[in-house]
Amino acid sequence: MKRYLLGTALAVATPVAAAAQDCGEVSIAEMNWASAQIVVAVSEFLLTQGYSCDVTVVPSDTTPAVTSLSENNEPDVVPEMWPNSAGDAYDKLKENGRIVELTSVLNPGGVEGWWIPTYLAEEHPELTTIEGVLENPDLVGGMFNNCPDGWGCRTVSDNLARAFDLEGNGIEVFNHGSGETLATSMASAYESEEPWFGYYWGPTTPLGKFDMTRVELGEYDEDAHAANQNPDNPDPQPSEFPTAPILTVVTKDFNDNNPELAEFFSKVSFETSEMSQLLAWQDENNASTEEAAVYYLQNNQDTWSEWLNEDARGNLSKLLEQ
Repeated sequence: MKRYLLGTALAVATPVAAAAQDCGEVSIAEMNWASAQIVVAVSEFLLTQGYSCDVTVVPSDTTPAVTSLSENNEPDVVPEMWPNSAGDAYDKLKENGRIVELTSVLNPGGVEGWWIPTYLAEEHPELTTIEGVLENPDLVGGMFNNCPDGWGCRTVSDNLARAFDLEGNGIEVFNHGSGETLATSMASAYESEEPWFGYYWGPTTPLGKFDMTRVELGEYDEDAHAANQNPDNPDPQPSEFPTAPILTVVTKDFNDNNPELAEFFSKVSFETSEMSQLLAWQDENNASTEEAAVYYLQNNQDTWSEWLNEDARGNLSKLLEQ
C-alpha cells in the first residue's frame, strides 16, 4: 500500500499541505541520461509533496541548459551539471555571478578509469596497479577494452595506451564499436569470472551491477591529462583520470529569492556508487524513472529526510505513514 501511495503521489504530484506553505513555481532542467532523470524525479516529488511547489520539468542537455541560462536566466535549477563539459559559456555565467553552484549532487563526482573485476584483483592483487598489469598481461587476458570512436575518453585512453606502451607489453588494444559492446564485454567476462581489463565510468549501470576495482594509473598530472585530450599529442605521458565535478546549479535570482529551496537543493546529494547501484536496480527490474525514484525514497528515508526543513519533513511523514 505504501508503494502504491508513493507511486500515485509521484505520478499525480498533488500537494499534501498546500495551505501550510506554498513555494510557488520552480523549473528544473532534466538532463537526458538516467541518473539525472532519477535525481529530478526524487527532487520533484519532495518539492511537490513537501514544499507544495508547482514544478516544471524541462527536458535538456548540457549545452542547451547553459544556453538557456545565458539567454533566458532559466531554468531555476540544473542538477547534474558537468562543468568540465559545459565550455566557456558556463565559465562566463559563473564569472558574472549569474549562477550559484550549490553542491556536488553526485559525490565525489563522475569517476573514470581503467578497471578489472574485483574477483581478479582479489586473486592477483598485483593487478591493481598499472605496473602489475604490464608485468602480467596474460592475467588480464592480454587485452584492453577501449572506448568507442567519438567518445572523449577514447582520445585520453588512446594516449594513455601509448604512454604505458600497452601493445609493447603484450596487451592488445581492442576498440569497441559502441558503448553497448563495451558494457557487454564486461558483463560477459564477469558472468564467466574471466579476465577483463578496460575503461569505464560512473555512475553507470555496469559499475552498479558488477563489483569492479580501479587500476591505479599513478598520480593525476593536470598538464599531462590536458595534453592527453589532444588526439595528435606527440608525447603522451601517464596520468590518472581526475574526478569530474557534477553539480547542482541554480540561478542567482532563484538562490536569492528562495533561500529555503536553495538550502534544500544544497543538501540533495547521492554517492556516485549509490547512484550506480540504483541504476543497476532499475535495469534489473526493467523499472521506469519514477519507479526507481520510488524505490530510492522508500529505502532511504533517513537520508532524504535530512534534506528537508521541518515543515516539509512533516508533510512527507504524513504521506509515508498512510
